[in-house]
Amino acid sequence: MTRAWKLPILLLLCGSLVAAGLIVGGDVGSAVAPLLVFLVLVGVNSPLIFPRPVGALEAQRRSAVDGRPVVFWRSGCKYCLRLRIRLGRDARRLHWVDIWRDPAGAAAVRAANDGDETVPTVFVAGRAHVNPDPAWVREQLPPSV
Repeated sequence: MTRAWKLPILLLLCGSLVAAGLIVGGDVGSAVAPLLVFLVLVGVNSPLIFPRPVGALEAQRRSAVDGRPVVFWRSGCKYCLRLRIRLGRDARRLHWVDIWRDPAGAAAVRAANDGDETVPTVFVAGRAHVNPDPAWVREQLPPSV
């Protein structure tokens, strides 16, 4: 779990150091802009922007029942973030597995990608699709009830 937070914490520390340096230098007003930029980067790279992840086995079980795709992702991945943002509210209808939190999820991704942990990997009906187009993923969702 701490692995997912390393990048956001590092970004927060860097932003704080930059802002502190500007404040110590007497330029309080200029410290706000870089601090805000770093805070946005922290938010974008934190696991909080994604729906609550589940374990790989639980996601596969749920997908077998409801037919929804399973997305394997990790924090800090710009392609995962792109998929999440482009899906918008539909992202909640998918099953999300954080491969840094779930070793079984990481193993499933490696098995589908010749040993690489390439994400996002989306499983639809048991077939893996690496970094698919968000519009295609949206088409794979079962109709809303």
